[in-house]
Amino acid sequence: MAQEDKKKLFDQFPPVSTEAWEEKILADLKGADYEKKLVWRTPDGLKVKPYYRAEHLEELPHVGILPGEVPYVRGNRTRGNDWLIRQDFEETDPARANELALHALEKGAESVGLQASHPGSAEELTALLKGIDLENTPVHFIQTKYDKLFPERLAGVAGTLEMKGSLNFDPLGRYLLYKKFFEGEQEDLDLAAELVSKSKELLPLCQVITVNGQYVHNAGGSAVQELAFALAQGNEYLAQLTDKGLAVDDITTRMQFTIAVGGGYFVEVAKIRALRMLWAKIVEQYKPSDPASGRMKIHAVTSGWNKSVYDPYVNMLRTTTEAMAASIGGADSMTVNPFDQSFKKPDPFSFRMARNQQIILKHEAYFSKVADPAAGSYYVENLTDSIARAAWDLFLQTEDRGGFIKAVESDFIRKSVEVVSQKRDMDIAMRKQVFVGTNLYPNTEERVLDKVEPTAGLSALAGLRQYRGTQAFEALRMAVENHAGKGHEVPKVFLFTYGNPVMRKARASFSSNFFGVAGYEIIDNLGFPDIDSGVKAAKESGARLVVLCSSDEEYEEMAPAAEMIKKEAPGTYVVVAGNPKEKIDTLREAGVDDFIHVRTNVLESLTKYNDVLGIV
Repeated sequence: MAQEDKKKLFDQFPPVSTEAWEEKILADLKGADYEKKLVWRTPDGLKVKPYYRAEHLEELPHVGILPGEVPYVRGNRTRGNDWLIRQDFEETDPARANELALHALEKGAESVGLQASHPGSAEELTALLKGIDLENTPVHFIQTKYDKLFPERLAGVAGTLEMKGSLNFDPLGRYLLYKKFFEGEQEDLDLAAELVSKSKELLPLCQVITVNGQYVHNAGGSAVQELAFALAQGNEYLAQLTDKGLAVDDITTRMQFTIAVGGGYFVEVAKIRALRMLWAKIVEQYKPSDPASGRMKIHAVTSGWNKSVYDPYVNMLRTTTEAMAASIGGADSMTVNPFDQSFKKPDPFSFRMARNQQIILKHEAYFSKVADPAAGSYYVENLTDSIARAAWDLFLQTEDRGGFIKAVESDFIRKSVEVVSQKRDMDIAMRKQVFVGTNLYPNTEERVLDKVEPTAGLSALAGLRQYRGTQAFEALRMAVENHAGKGHEVPKVFLFTYGNPVMRKARASFSSNFFGVAGYEIIDNLGFPDIDSGVKAAKESGARLVVLCSSDEEYEEMAPAAEMIKKEAPGTYVVVAGNPKEKIDTLREAGVDDFIHVRTNVLESLTKYNDVLGIV
């Protein structure tokens, strides 16, 4: 298109100022609160505008930085983001783990995470690594406990090959989880120093210290908290190890940060970018001899907190979103956890699906070919800046309390995370945060008790508790399954639909979703022509719960139904779907026991019904 033609085209679309947009928005809101209606808040309380424009980039200090340039907000590489596809195996038998690793590498994985027994003999390491091309395939040891001879044993098995990979030695992470070290604070930090010193000669291409920021995420913490406390932990390692005489360049090049990637797509992209930028800022204060020492090695792992047991295939949708965010954010390597890991040992199918998600993103969608594709996005750039500023403020608060170790000792980190996790738990209970198949749109025919393995899942720990957001709802429904397994009848919910066709259908759908979450049997109806026929059908169904589904205006007309049901079937609980405020007293007098609506705490309500129905 000629330049003159372009001018003619754009002349037809004159620029619109921000003030004009705001005037139009306020007019359309018709007096409604702008903040409440249009401004979204993250779990950290960060405000996200309803729109961003080019002018919102003008005061962002990191805009204009190129990929590969300090502070690495746009990634460590100048071209593309060729992250490593990694697959982790918890298998403790060396021969079996080796078999799984070789199969994964043959099928497209580029890196593996393996368990070594504690602390791992030379014979076991040889069996574990048999057949793996150690020079070209990074191997990561995902156990947490090591001894000072491990580098020698590992280097001995590798021989003359320059092995790549990492050790997951993270005594500060263990302290965060358990409120105790492996051997003791100084003993563990001395070992960390020794591992760094030895690896410089024996394993020069390996990272031996890992900062597990994922622990905060999987405790229900926010993106800002995960960043701030991971940075504080990393800074604690730098401070402690430099005090022991190590050069900062030797420490940072042998450190890896493992972070979780959750379901907040743009937040997670921005989080990874902000993390690199802030770490470079911290490392700079230690005066490294090489500016490249500020490059952060990031391993991304799909979230454990947001995975469910019920409707588990939805987990694959969640991990796809998370993997995309990690790749766009510029992670150096990535583990997509199998969709069934939350309740059983992964099988060949789930390992394959997890592996193929990355393979498709990298080799079919070519996500690895572009460096920092989010750069220049008004929204992502502003979100990066907001997260970075909030995380830096929280990092400074942690430092003001004496650093990471002191912040764990005083429970500052645990209590801070619990404030956010409790808010998120309440959002799940109220269904403000939706987990499809668990707290909304359940498959009432699904049964999982025979699939769940007793040792699976995240356990409660002495310090920062790791858990899944769906656990409370799952426990509720599994109790119903267990009740049925003992020979008892699954509770029946009879939907007494009457009156206005639109309202009765809408409220019947709401009630089906509400009680279906607990796995109750739902008896739906097309609508009854009169009260008597509805009462008769409800009584004949044998349901312990009868839900009146109609419009607010017609509930007073249905009041006699509640009275008749209570009289003819005294053990029945009568519930109204809705919140007809002006008629509540009348309905209660008629025998209505409860009201369910969008402001009901679903978890609390269903727990109550399990109790009254004798389900424990």
